[in-house]
Amino acid sequence: MNRPLSTEYPASSQMAHYIALVPDSNVLEVLHHQYEEVLHRYESLLLPEQADFRYAEGKWSIKEMLGHMIDTERIFSYRALAIARGETQKLPGFEQDEYMAVAQFSRQPLEDLLQQYQFLRKGNLLLFRSFSEEDLSRMGTSSGSPLSSRALIFMIAGHEQHHLNILTERYQLG
Repeated sequence: MNRPLSTEYPASSQMAHYIALVPDSNVLEVLHHQYEEVLHRYESLLLPEQADFRYAEGKWSIKEMLGHMIDTERIFSYRALAIARGETQKLPGFEQDEYMAVAQFSRQPLEDLLQQYQFLRKGNLLLFRSFSEEDLSRMGTSSGSPLSSRALIFMIAGHEQHHLNILTERYQLG
């Protein structure tokens, strides 16, 4: 799958930042590699309490970060599907902090969150492989901005890379 063209997403946005984090290799391979990396990092936690670690007051725990990555991938993959299928309605944005305020990821077992992540990523890889070039190039509107389903797939990979970087730099989980 080719990188999205600059006309497939707003250049001066968080979306562009996430897309820039994706290496030039095949994004589906990147998503598969990230899948293995996330499982390895989270399964390396020896004690359940480690998943509740926060590197600073008011920051998300390691477990909450996984929940956030799951929520975001669900939302971005829905948008990619809707646009690939020709949705003409403007797709709404979402406020991550509002989602986190009610998600209660800290009360969910880490094993359950990892299983959600596994099923979600495996399903999305199959879905994204099924998209034709026409599906990938199709444009829609999400969060008030025009973008392609291809750009959303790259945003999933870039968003996850952003959080993998945080896990390494701030949580020393890498």
